[in-house]
Amino acid sequence: MKVLITGITGALARQVARRLLVQKHKVIGIDRRAWPDSPKGIRVHEADIRKRPAEDVFRLTKPDAVIHMATVTHFTVRHEERFRINLGGTRTVFEHCHTYGVKQAVFVGRHTIYGAAADAPLYRNESEPPLAAATFPELADLVAADLFAGAALWRWPDLSTAVLRLVYTLGPSRRGNLAAYIRGPRVPTVLGFDPLFHLMHESDAANAIVATVEHGLRGVFNVAGPQPVPLSILCRATGRTPIPIPEPLIGMAFGRFGFPRLPRDVVPHLKHPIVIDGSAFREAAGFEHQFDEIQAMESYRFG
Repeated sequence: MKVLITGITGALARQVARRLLVQKHKVIGIDRRAWPDSPKGIRVHEADIRKRPAEDVFRLTKPDAVIHMATVTHFTVRHEERFRINLGGTRTVFEHCHTYGVKQAVFVGRHTIYGAAADAPLYRNESEPPLAAATFPELADLVAADLFAGAALWRWPDLSTAVLRLVYTLGPSRRGNLAAYIRGPRVPTVLGFDPLFHLMHESDAANAIVATVEHGLRGVFNVAGPQPVPLSILCRATGRTPIPIPEPLIGMAFGRFGFPRLPRDVVPHLKHPIVIDGSAFREAAGFEHQFDEIQAMESYRFG
C-alpha cells in the first residue's frame, strides 16, 4: 500500500512512518521541514500542505491512504496561523483525497477536544460532543478540524475516513503537549485539584495509527492505552515536583518562575479530567497497548 503522511517530520509521525516501512508499505511524506536522516525508502517532499506543490504530490504519487498529522497545538504559533494550518490544512488535505482518488484517510486528532468541565461524564465515548471550544477557546481550531474530518464520512462516502482522538502521549522523544507541560522540574497545579490524566506510550500511539490503516477503519474512534493517573502521580513518576497554586494566581505564574508558558484558559484542564473510553477502537482494530502507565511515564523520565 502507498501511504502519504502529512506532517511526517513530527516525532510521532516519524514513528508511524518507520512502522509502515517495516510492514512493507511504500511511504511518502509532506512537511514544511526537512527530514535529512529519513530512512531509506521514505521520500519526503518539502511543501506546505495548503499550497500547490503539495497538491502535485497527491496528483503525481496517487497514494492509496493518507494519514493527516500536519496539525499544531503548541501555543508558540499565533492563533490565526493555527486556524489556517489546522482547519484550512485539514480541509485542503481531504479535498485532495477526494479529487485524486485516495481510498482511505486517517485524521489524527486529540482527546482534549471533548473539553474539561466539572459536570462532564468521567469516561467520554465517541457520541459525546466536543465541547473544548466553549471551555478552552484556544482549541477551537482543532475542534473545527476534527469535525470537518468527521463530516467527510457523509460528504465523500467513497473515501473511507477514520478520525482518531488520541490521549496524551509520553515517551523518550519528550515531545507533545503533555511533555511540554511537565518539562520543568516543577509543575504548576491548581490547589485543591488532582485530576486524572489519560496518557499512553508514544510507541503504542504509533502502532494504533498503523493498525487503523491496515484494518481500513471507518468512523470516529477514541484511542487510549492504559488507565488514567492522577496528576500528582504523573508528576512524581516523571521526577517532577507538583507545585499547588491557588486558582486566582495560577494564570500569573504561567511563563514565570520556571513554569511553562500556558494560556489562562488551560486552567480547567488542570482541574477536571478528560478521560475517554477506547473500547470501540480496541475491538475494531484488535489493538492492545504494550506499555502500561508506569512504563510510559518512566520512558519519558529516563529516555
